[in-house]
Amino acid sequence: MLSVLLVDDEPALLDVMKPFIERSGEISVHTAQTATEALKILPEKSFDAIIVDYDMPEINGIEFLKILRSNGDTTPVIIFTGVGHERTAIEAINYGANFFLQKDGDPQKQFHELCDMLRSAVESRYIGKKLGTTRKIISDMINFSLHPCFAIDREGKVAAWNTSMEQLTGILASDIMGKNDYIYAIPFFGTRRKMLVNLVFEPEEEITRYKYKIISRVAKGPVVALTKGLKKDGSEWTLWSKAMPIYDMQGNFIASVGIVRDVTATVEDIMIHDEARDVLEHKTGAEYTQTSTSAGFFSKILSKSSDKASSYYKEGVNLYTAEKKYPEAIAAFNKALEIDDKLPRVWNDRGLCYRETGDYTSALKSLSRGVELAPDNPELLFNLGETLEMIGIQNMSNKYLDSAIQTFKMVTNQMPNNADAWNHIGICYKEKGQIEESKFYFDRARNLHFRNEHIPIKPKRDV
Repeated sequence: MLSVLLVDDEPALLDVMKPFIERSGEISVHTAQTATEALKILPEKSFDAIIVDYDMPEINGIEFLKILRSNGDTTPVIIFTGVGHERTAIEAINYGANFFLQKDGDPQKQFHELCDMLRSAVESRYIGKKLGTTRKIISDMINFSLHPCFAIDREGKVAAWNTSMEQLTGILASDIMGKNDYIYAIPFFGTRRKMLVNLVFEPEEEITRYKYKIISRVAKGPVVALTKGLKKDGSEWTLWSKAMPIYDMQGNFIASVGIVRDVTATVEDIMIHDEARDVLEHKTGAEYTQTSTSAGFFSKILSKSSDKASSYYKEGVNLYTAEKKYPEAIAAFNKALEIDDKLPRVWNDRGLCYRETGDYTSALKSLSRGVELAPDNPELLFNLGETLEMIGIQNMSNKYLDSAIQTFKMVTNQMPNNADAWNHIGICYKEKGQIEESKFYFDRARNLHFRNEHIPIKPKRDV
């Protein structure tokens, strides 16, 4: 009989899942309501597999997985989650999850799928990684994403092509899976050619040579860029692309994932903005025809609108930091966001202004949007954590305090020597009445200050 540890903070879900999984008579289920409880159980009892919920207080499913793997525990892990974001899936794979399953749809069908995953995970542990297991994990990850998403393996063959990608391109997964020689570029560019997903390890000069305008790039991580493509009907469209490499637990590259979105309408909105329209009005019809398809014109339009957004942002920052005129600053930030609503720092500073006025609801929405756009920015995460903490204390809500703790832990993951984040975690635990837990985090913050190892977060004021 297989033994399984089921970890979820929802007692009702545990009550439903345990008997369902056990009813086949092949599996015995032991439950835990927190990752902390599970970590205490594991040294005393071994399991054939672990099912863990992603969204749990204090230690979420990914953090639990990190701790497990760092301790050398190779027990198969299935992440069970309601979070439908590819970043969650990529983290799960990178830290050694065997499968993940999203909480939606028909529960009975999902439980059957969960049982199949359990058997597959256990089999792969005892007989070695079966052929196609890696491809199955990648496919699950891509299908997990809500965005148009696909993946190519190390040989350049299409390993996954999700439903959103089928809708965007009109190409069914069954017609393109396993194909290579850049055939997947045809629905985007009308021809076979390298896409951003093929260029993820290339220098910027090479990416630019393929007419991509780089927006952001992380070393050995994701690259985001804009480019022009060609639809089936011969018309142009503007494509936002994100490509990222995927590695296994040993750090070996296994696949490259690409997300592609049609942002033509967004760019057209930018082009009719006052500044952009001024550029157009000073051109003759011939000039417009000649330059409208060029990268130079495209860049100029983006640059003009970006400059205007930056101007409003700087105005808002001055009103906020120097003059303390928060409503006026919010109005300036709103003007910047009307031009470009994908500016995380504008959302962040707008949220801070709302917080100063006492409008915590608007502050939370704005700060959350900033973090959504820049999920790895410790400054934005810290500000969101502070706001969640304030709301939690004001309303005596453990729910908000738990969210604050999770957010500050994301900061400490990136900046382990930031004493302020450790201190805030201690405050949240203290407010929850968990004095022993708070003492640990307070001591950590105090030691960093004592050893002069504290690294503060320095606010940046640029768009």
